[in-house]
Amino acid sequence: MRAGWPESLIRDVADFPAPGILFKDITPLLDDADAFRWAADGLANRFSDIPADRVVGVEARGFIVGAAVAYRLGLGFVPVRKSGKLPYRTRSVEYQLEYGTASLEAHVDALAPGQRALIVDDVLATGGTAAAAVELVTAAGAVVAGVGFLVELGFLNGRENLVAAADSPVVSLLCFGSSDAHC
Repeated sequence: MRAGWPESLIRDVADFPAPGILFKDITPLLDDADAFRWAADGLANRFSDIPADRVVGVEARGFIVGAAVAYRLGLGFVPVRKSGKLPYRTRSVEYQLEYGTASLEAHVDALAPGQRALIVDDVLATGGTAAAAVELVTAAGAVVAGVGFLVELGFLNGRENLVAAADSPVVSLLCFGSSDAHC
């Protein structure tokens, strides 16, 4: 692997989506075929020994990475979307972001009781979005088999918040701002 790669493909965007937020943009990584393959394979490989039935991808960038992981693992894909975006009956969870509140929804029939789901998203920041996805999975009676991220912002302590919500492995491929060896 090249020095500084794939970390160098994560772009910092200041004051997005709100003033004071330094956004980690994964689109340059997605634009690089080798890096995108590395990301999908890396998460899929980390979960290959964990029994699962579905991959749950969180809107919007979690769809991209999650769908690729689902394909690699031969699993179905469940989209978790922002409020009002799914066409069928949904269950909803409201949660806190580092810059406000939001809600996530999943179709009421997306997961069956007892099914095992891997949750995949692009970035673990404060853990609020991922914890909301965990809540949606468990509200369906399904089990969270693992939670995976392309990027973790260790300085925001999202892992600690998420570990309390998900009693399952939490995996991040790249870590920024953390001295812990989670990646």
